[in-house]
Amino acid sequence: MNVLVKLGIVLLIGILGGRLAKVLHLPYVTGYLIGGLLVGPSFFNVITDENVKAFSIVNEIALAAIAFSIGSEFLIEELKKVGKKIFVLTLMESLGTVVVVFITTYFLLNQSFALSILLSSIAAATAPAATTMVIRQYNTKGPLTKTILPVVAIDDAICVMCFGIAMALAKTSVSSSNVSILKMISYPVIEIFGSLFLGIVIGLLLTFLVNKAKSEEEMVGLVLAFTISGAGIATAFHLSLILTCMMIGVTLTNLMRNHIRVFNALNRFTPPIYLFFFTLAGASLHLNVLGKIGVMGIGYVVARSVGKIFGAGMGAKMVGYDDNIVKNIGLSLLPQAGVAIGLSMIAKQQIPELGGTVSTIILGGVFVFEIIGPIAAKIALTRAGEIDKKNMPVLEKATEV
Repeated sequence: MNVLVKLGIVLLIGILGGRLAKVLHLPYVTGYLIGGLLVGPSFFNVITDENVKAFSIVNEIALAAIAFSIGSEFLIEELKKVGKKIFVLTLMESLGTVVVVFITTYFLLNQSFALSILLSSIAAATAPAATTMVIRQYNTKGPLTKTILPVVAIDDAICVMCFGIAMALAKTSVSSSNVSILKMISYPVIEIFGSLFLGIVIGLLLTFLVNKAKSEEEMVGLVLAFTISGAGIATAFHLSLILTCMMIGVTLTNLMRNHIRVFNALNRFTPPIYLFFFTLAGASLHLNVLGKIGVMGIGYVVARSVGKIFGAGMGAKMVGYDDNIVKNIGLSLLPQAGVAIGLSMIAKQQIPELGGTVSTIILGGVFVFEIIGPIAAKIALTRAGEIDKKNMPVLEKATEV
């Protein structure tokens, strides 16, 4: 079948999945994922693994756009009020997850130290895309929404640092040769700060040019050109695509007086890309992975969920957030995808004797969390009172009349 026909099928099945999700009062992203799962290798195999790889460029564009949009939440004036609180909350949530998953795998499931430390460090990663899509779908507004977006952005930076340290400890544990811990730790530090620096440089140039744009079309074209180019440069130099594009958005947000106009214009362009991204993500999920993860996989899913929910709740309580955030922030942070898969692949390459087990468990976890994560985020936002009739999309309101 022609690749362009398959591209059209992905879009159509995503639309149908979204319609089904609306009828069932589920987040659209859950419908996109289930629709993709049906046409993927696990069921009808219309979209093969080779097709998923061929369309990977769309994934990168979508992630770049999502990360850029998250950058709009990092307005320095607002962060001055809550910046320290956000950092403490994120640190507690990330480290809480690492600790709970490590205790579960090492002490309760009797796994090796190296495997336990690798799994626990990767568990800290949160996929911003799924939660962001739920927020966009329901147009949520309120304290929980304002807290979630910066947390999911900072979260991955902390995860990358934890993974670098975990790799150093794991290599030392499984190898009789001397391994430079300093060298292993320096890599994630360079990746994080290199990504942020690249994002600032591109953001400065983009802000200068956007201020001179003659029309909305020109403005959106500039934003897409610089954001996509930034993602490409980051990938080429083994930096973080998410952190780079997020920093481009942060720079523009803080230097451009009417930055909201840019993000509003971009939001009118990106929905079909997001639809394609999540439907394709569903097609890349494999049901047979669930049969391989066994007790270890179940332990990982449960421990990560507990770590995220209680770690985030404790962090929010420590810094004085209100009960709505304390009780609901953890549920909003369950989705896991690209960063976790990428780190598991690095582990597979550098520690082959453990990497296969790590990647199998992480892929199984991603399957579970990408399905339940958006639903959990909707539940959290609803309990916090940030999804109501006023904030629901027009189409969904119509179905309830």
